[in-house]
Amino acid sequence: MAEPHDLTALEQAAAIARGELTSRQVVEHHLTRVAALGDTVGAFVTVTPEAALAAADAADAVSADARGPLHGVPTAIKDLTLTAGVRTTFGSVAFADFVPPVDADVVRFMRAAGLVSLGKTTTSELGCSLYSEGLVAPPARNPWNLGYTAGGSSGGAAAAVAAGLVPVAQGSDGGGSLRIPASMCGLVGYKPSRGLVSGGPIGFGAYGLPTNGPIGRTVADVAALLDVLSQPVLGEPYLAPLPPAGGWVAAARAAEPGRLRIGRFTTPMLADEPVHPDCVAAVDRAAALLTAAGHEVVEVPPPLTASAWPLFEIVWYVLALAPVPPERESVLLPLTRLLRERGAAVSAATLTATLGELQAQVRLGVRRTAGCDLLLCPTLAAPQASVGWFTEGRDPAEDFDRQRRFSPYCAIFNVTGDPSVSLPVGVTADGLPVGVLLSGRYGDDARLIATAAQLEHYGGGWDRHPAIWRAVGSANVNTTSGVGESSA
Repeated sequence: MAEPHDLTALEQAAAIARGELTSRQVVEHHLTRVAALGDTVGAFVTVTPEAALAAADAADAVSADARGPLHGVPTAIKDLTLTAGVRTTFGSVAFADFVPPVDADVVRFMRAAGLVSLGKTTTSELGCSLYSEGLVAPPARNPWNLGYTAGGSSGGAAAAVAAGLVPVAQGSDGGGSLRIPASMCGLVGYKPSRGLVSGGPIGFGAYGLPTNGPIGRTVADVAALLDVLSQPVLGEPYLAPLPPAGGWVAAARAAEPGRLRIGRFTTPMLADEPVHPDCVAAVDRAAALLTAAGHEVVEVPPPLTASAWPLFEIVWYVLALAPVPPERESVLLPLTRLLRERGAAVSAATLTATLGELQAQVRLGVRRTAGCDLLLCPTLAAPQASVGWFTEGRDPAEDFDRQRRFSPYCAIFNVTGDPSVSLPVGVTADGLPVGVLLSGRYGDDARLIATAAQLEHYGGGWDRHPAIWRAVGSANVNTTSGVGESSA
């Protein structure tokens, strides 16, 4: 018999709407799983059970005609995202006791939609790395094999969803931070078009690279959460693309993008790095499924090349310069300190010239792939990485270079502002997930979501679960080795 966490987010909401379950019952069920597995997979920095139960009771009291499609469903908020009255550490001991006085816009939207947050999910320090292994919480581990990282910087969100602790979660993506953990953990991680989701109420937009977005197990769940997150906000620096009739979830449910020309490539863009055969095989499988769906898949050159890396590198250094009290700089991790030191050395003239050159490269890249509706490539250059692998050399410069070589695809689409989604199309010989990246033209989120849902259908569905899915209460969960696999 299915338990509440076996249901997708939309199925949970439907069960609540029909009166088969209450939001309190669903939230209590997931809180029990968080208590049992949260530290094992390193999903949460802060859990808020009392607030969650109160919010669930409030959700149950709302009249049926005032409920949205995710009403009463448990979720979680990334620890980089301001949440009023809830400890928000930004993944750093430098902010271990910080409690924001305001909500981020996306948090307001989630609360207004009746979603119930169970707490704050693990992230990398200040969002600076593609793994989530800081000092304020256990490392975020991949529920498919606990010896592997869940990725970052939205690693805790991915760990929580893949382990069945919440069905969907909010994250953010400034260089792959939703799509990287989604690929590792067998999930759908969606980076919206620039401007679609508010980054407010504070902050300067970080040159348009980062954006809030959803992560979940199915395309429809992710689209439904995107409908919640993508509310218009006055004063945002970028013009938001218009949603389709019925919202993004309608595009996912229809799964009818029309016949498309899809450009395929596997050459890495930010590093001259060999690509693992399993990552290439996942692209091959996606291309075959898209062809079977009636699309034309053609080989194209990558929109950008490794020559763009020095430019992106400079911007990434500057993005690490989040305000930190001077007396707490010394407690930051070595990688964070290195990035901030390099960022502080970048002059305004250099940054301005770099941003201009990046935009020139984007223009050339668009021309290089002109005529394609979507682009298909690997999400990562390798399927997985062990917990501690990036830091094992103890040299933060080597750590940073390993990250560049491991993830040479995702960040380009933060530079362009195009929508991009990682989809769990592939699998390794030992059953671990492998993602592919499907990216659209700026503002064309509806077509990208519809194609992703179509690919999900042609692939037979992706709602697969690791063995830990059934391991609540088990005494033999090993945090250093694989835990196997089971199907939904």
